[in-house]
Amino acid sequence: MALRKTTGKLSAERLGRLLARYAAGRDPAVLVGPKVGLDAAAIAVDKGALVLASDPVTYAVDQIGRYAVHVNANDVFASGAEPRWFLADLLLPPGKAALAETVLAQIHRACEQLGNVHLIGGHTEMTPGLDRPLVVGFMIGVAPGGRVLTADQMRAGDALIVTKGAAVEGTAVLAREFAKQLLAALPRATVRRARRLLDDPGISVGPEARIALRCGASAMHDPTEGGLLNGLWEMAAAAGAAVHVEEDVIPILPETRAVCGHFGIDPLKLLASGSLVIACPGRNAGKLLKELAAADIPAGQIGCARKGPAAVHIGKRRPIRRSITDDILKVLSRN
Repeated sequence: MALRKTTGKLSAERLGRLLARYAAGRDPAVLVGPKVGLDAAAIAVDKGALVLASDPVTYAVDQIGRYAVHVNANDVFASGAEPRWFLADLLLPPGKAALAETVLAQIHRACEQLGNVHLIGGHTEMTPGLDRPLVVGFMIGVAPGGRVLTADQMRAGDALIVTKGAAVEGTAVLAREFAKQLLAALPRATVRRARRLLDDPGISVGPEARIALRCGASAMHDPTEGGLLNGLWEMAAAAGAAVHVEEDVIPILPETRAVCGHFGIDPLKLLASGSLVIACPGRNAGKLLKELAAADIPAGQIGCARKGPAAVHIGKRRPIRRSITDDILKVLSRN
């Protein structure tokens, strides 16, 4: 059976049933619990709330520690909180104990780069059957005053703004995993820039999340697996609103177009960490874009949320369906 048919996310219907059956707790301290389309939980504490998020990292193994910190921090940032504490389960291939220091050093540096973030625990082991290291991260953040943003707070009439560009993460991963193949087909400078996207513009969304929060964002979402389109679908599903976007205004970096063109995949359905989707009242959109520009963060308004059944509409095309698998799996299954 093809790899892309047996991997990726559970269907929204199956996941929704499982969460309703097994994760429907009634603890009043839980401010945000599990729901399709949401990426972080929140727990009420004195003078605020704790925001908790967890994600595994399986790509970009040469930078997997740093990658894991930023991917998990992004879900906390998108909730309007500040990351503070990080735990990591580090699974190594048999006989590769020396990799532990490399990965933990990367985690340490990434925590320092984010500011007041500390590695406080986790687990390490050498695991049978692995041919590359895996990191499962768990980030805990603090939302002062207890205000937590969630994707279901998007409202009809909100403008939708996207930062940096679609598939920053996926472009960098492909350029790192298939550098030799790409160098044979694309200019060396293009491949070099694609590989550097993890650093420039980078995959952290902290700076733009702080600006968006200051400018009155209704909701934010960090699109990851399934790409920007899947992130928009998750916001629409969570909020019960119709998302309308214009494809020709979605920012896509030249390196992304080149890499995706080579592999014949859709940049809007490729790993998208590094981009933040911001929903904000239309009256605030101009101020938000101006402040992002002043901070040298590329951004553009790509559409809006409207009343109607949860769906994503691109131009005049029929509503798109949720993508369960990421287009990177098409490349992996062929290579």
